[in-house]
Amino acid sequence: MIKINSSTGLPVYLQIIEQVKHLIETGVVRPGDALPSVRNLATQLVISPNTVIKAYTELEHQGVIDLRMGSGAYVRTQWVSTEKPEKIRIAAEQVKSVVANLRAEGCSHEEIRRMFEAELITVTPVEASSNSHAHAVNGN
Repeated sequence: MIKINSSTGLPVYLQIIEQVKHLIETGVVRPGDALPSVRNLATQLVISPNTVIKAYTELEHQGVIDLRMGSGAYVRTQWVSTEKPEKIRIAAEQVKSVVANLRAEGCSHEEIRRMFEAELITVTPVEASSNSHAHAVNGN
């Protein structure tokens, strides 16, 4: 479910936050669902439990999850993503198609990953928030 990529340069706790939000936005994890326990996720990702706690605490602060002592972390039923689930689903399908085409052309997993990362690096965060959504929706 959640995977860490150490080559991105993005702190692990931020990767967890972004992936949890993505799982919710795409409907893989639904409001009211439990997230993996701190101990289980830390063990699965081979990271410190403190990193998971930091991510979960930030997700709670953002209103995405509820932390219940002794019970775990649950997706808030009232959390509404700033993204539209349909837009995310369409974009995910576009990415899936691009990856499939690149694989058909003989590109390896690592080559595809590097291409995506290089493209993301060349776009500043301001450009990414205003332009990438238009490109994803328009197919440009």
